[in-house]
Amino acid sequence: MTESILNTIKKMLGIPTTDTAFDEDIIVNINSTLMTLQQIGVGPDLVFSVTGVTELWADLLTDPAMYQATKTYVYLSVKLVFDPPATSFILDAISRQKEEYLWRLTVQVPIPPDPIVPVEI
Repeated sequence: MTESILNTIKKMLGIPTTDTAFDEDIIVNINSTLMTLQQIGVGPDLVFSVTGVTELWADLLTDPAMYQATKTYVYLSVKLVFDPPATSFILDAISRQKEEYLWRLTVQVPIPPDPIVPVEI
């Protein structure tokens, strides 16, 4: 989990990590996806943002069980916006896969205990 979030997504998109021409576009899409994940409880309580190659997966996730699914979800989300497939068949397949990962991550998030409210008698 010591990999750079930006570099991981660039590699998965087939972009060399040394090529910085698309970094801003990729970062914007990563951050939009991280906002979605934060809203379902994945990641830190405060909104987490990527600004470059210094943000690591370990900075975002403390539960190693969520690492691979989170990485895949971020990749699929960025791919659909940054480099969408040419055919609707592949677009639909990737969209369904992305939604399944989101559902599975939602299920994986631990449910916080109900706060105990003292009752005065």
